[in-house]
Amino acid sequence: MVPVGVTADGVFVLEQDDPEAFRMSAAGEPPRVTDNGSRVAWPTRAGERVLTVSRPDAPAARVAVDVVFPLLHGRWGEDGTIQGMLDLVDMPYVGSGVLGSALGMDKHFTKTVLRAAGIAVAPWSVVSRARWRAAPHEVHAEALEWGLPAFVKPARGGSSVGVGRVAAADELDSALAAAFAEDDRVLVERQVTGREIEVGVLGGRRGAPARTGAPGEIVVEKGFYDFDAKYRDSGGVRLACPADLEPAVARQAADLAARAFDVLGLAGLARVDFFLTADGFVVNEVNTMPGFTPISMFPTSWRAVGLDYPSLIDELISLALE
Repeated sequence: MVPVGVTADGVFVLEQDDPEAFRMSAAGEPPRVTDNGSRVAWPTRAGERVLTVSRPDAPAARVAVDVVFPLLHGRWGEDGTIQGMLDLVDMPYVGSGVLGSALGMDKHFTKTVLRAAGIAVAPWSVVSRARWRAAPHEVHAEALEWGLPAFVKPARGGSSVGVGRVAAADELDSALAAAFAEDDRVLVERQVTGREIEVGVLGGRRGAPARTGAPGEIVVEKGFYDFDAKYRDSGGVRLACPADLEPAVARQAADLAARAFDVLGLAGLARVDFFLTADGFVVNEVNTMPGFTPISMFPTSWRAVGLDYPSLIDELISLALE
């Protein structure tokens, strides 16, 4: 295995093979990749499938690579950008391709495509940074038409970074500012009341249909499922998997998750997030590289149907090679 890190400046470096180095700090801060002087160069022609690794204290080495596992969240990692680079050099990788990754990353286009396919999504509007600056009063008026509470989200954000719940009109500006700090387009969504159900999906082998794990439920006892709850285990949230659903409802969740996976042209893996309302399931979002922490739903969803963590990783690599 060749662990490759990407610095904030976009430099590919050789990282240490130690999972402990990438845990959250005691204060709950995410780890950062620093420039340690090493360099990892990708192939210069398609089909070579060799990385060139150089370090200040050693001669350059060429390392053959079978498959890339892009363990990256957010823009430039989950949005089709690095997938396009890997396609150009014909390097197999885990997960969705350029189009599926881009659609899954952009909440506006995820909703647009799913709605066109007849899959229910939460009502929304999208605001650009330029329009917010030019016509803030219009943006306010349109956002408030959804009613309150509402949610404000970066269109291409991840891990709930920049997401804010607006319960009063005077909270809208600060929520927009936080979201625009992450992206130049922002979604305003009406709050949907319902149980939060998530389903892990794996692509099918040799053209077979997509497979689904057990539906799980995010039980929010206070606030909402934000970054702190997802990664810092801040309390007030617990995962229930399998979710307490009638068998027919659980099957419906699984069928809708697999259908969303296919409609968006995804591959490898995804987690589809729903609200179960009085009127049925509403898709909230689709994650093409879902979280893999011990408290994350994707591995929990598969563990509940007998696929443990090592076997899940093996299956993802096999799908990528296939």
